[in-house]
Amino acid sequence: MNRPEKIARPDRCPAMSYTEMLEADTRPVPAFLLEESTREMSTEPIPVDPYISEAFARLERERMWPNVWLFAAREDEMPDPGDTVVFEINDKSFLLVRQEDMSIRAFYNACLHRGRKLRTKSGPTPNLRCPFHGFTWNNDGSLKEIPCQWDFRHLEGKDMSLPQVRVERWQGFVMITENPDIPGFVEWLGPAASHYEPYDFENRYTGMWVKKRIAANWKATAEAFMEAWHSIATHPQLLPFLGDANSRYDLIGDHFNRAITPSGVLSPHIKGKDQHFVLEKMNEFSGGNDATTNRRFNAADEPGAFDPDDPLLARKLLAEAGRKGFAEQYGYDYSNASDAEILDNFTYNIFPNFSPWIGYLPTLVYRWLPGTTPDWCTMEIRLLFPTPKGQKRPRAVECTVIPDDQPFAWAADKMGAALANVFDQDLGNLPHVQTGMKTLKSGRMELGAYQESRVRHFHETLMKYIRGELPAAKA
Repeated sequence: MNRPEKIARPDRCPAMSYTEMLEADTRPVPAFLLEESTREMSTEPIPVDPYISEAFARLERERMWPNVWLFAAREDEMPDPGDTVVFEINDKSFLLVRQEDMSIRAFYNACLHRGRKLRTKSGPTPNLRCPFHGFTWNNDGSLKEIPCQWDFRHLEGKDMSLPQVRVERWQGFVMITENPDIPGFVEWLGPAASHYEPYDFENRYTGMWVKKRIAANWKATAEAFMEAWHSIATHPQLLPFLGDANSRYDLIGDHFNRAITPSGVLSPHIKGKDQHFVLEKMNEFSGGNDATTNRRFNAADEPGAFDPDDPLLARKLLAEAGRKGFAEQYGYDYSNASDAEILDNFTYNIFPNFSPWIGYLPTLVYRWLPGTTPDWCTMEIRLLFPTPKGQKRPRAVECTVIPDDQPFAWAADKMGAALANVFDQDLGNLPHVQTGMKTLKSGRMELGAYQESRVRHFHETLMKYIRGELPAAKA
């Protein structure tokens, strides 16, 4: 189709934009992918103190963490009545319990007698019995038994139910907050909540789940996944089929931002390669073979097929192969799914520490949990798989804890070697980011205006909590 003359925009890669790729998609693209939501952000340097200061971490614990919605569990971790999940963050422990009516309650995980944690591990239980002295609560939080009750006559008539925190269930995620006054999760998140609806996240299951301690602040670790242009130095093996600098960055409200990075296209940093090269390299990465590559590419020679001079030819062929492959694997009809929804990397971030991607393929979910000092955190990585048509959603797999002295490659049998290598490349930078920030003479970092706008947006929201401008109360 005839396109208007391309107008160069400041702070954008001069190559084809992601929105232009969407306009060339072989299927209609959802409106929420076409919407650009970038806004002007300050270009002032970012101070390193929030990443290295215990005093700042204390402010986060006091002013931010209790006042946001937190991803505490997936429902597939606790599908049956009596199933429990222990969720711990900072110095607090919460106990999620599936009820007989299939609702979920969340309690402060502490015995009201001497404060001992009621449970230290997730799993099924008929009741909540403290291992110290035997005080017992029913799974709905009501008091069941006090041993030696004759010595506790002073508690008669006193409400000894376990204190609860707010729980909301959204797209198969269990969200909690300690603040009773902030808006419900969907309102708090804003328009991005609806982006998940086409992909049946409620019916997905955790098919891969690993976690590892990282020698860097939780914010520095999360921010390593907020932009794609680090690929040129950190992930050079991805450049043949990843449009790193073509990525689009959108900022929506206070609590959501996203990066969308196209797949099946050459990086703007690579010149002089054809569409065969894109197909071959993507198949190498994904464990394909020459026969698969040739079958996909030769489809362009069939009558009515794609234009062989199309710079997005490989992308279109890979998307069509993905539609057929997913249909065979999961039993659903993906014929109307856009190329973007089949192929691209939708790195969605929900403030402060939760990144659930979208799309039709198995989707990544990240969670970052702060450590006991600013110099380390825990990163969790999940893959959510569609439940095959007509089958019952499987229970989540157990979390694999990677030893501190081992790389992600230690869990390559769980993650796949190529994915484990990507995370080892990412996380290999971070200990040196943490120590390097302490070395910066100015104490400030100079960020890009556009490609690191999500980092700026994240930092801006964080500071609103630290200054007391957030949280906002219910309307």
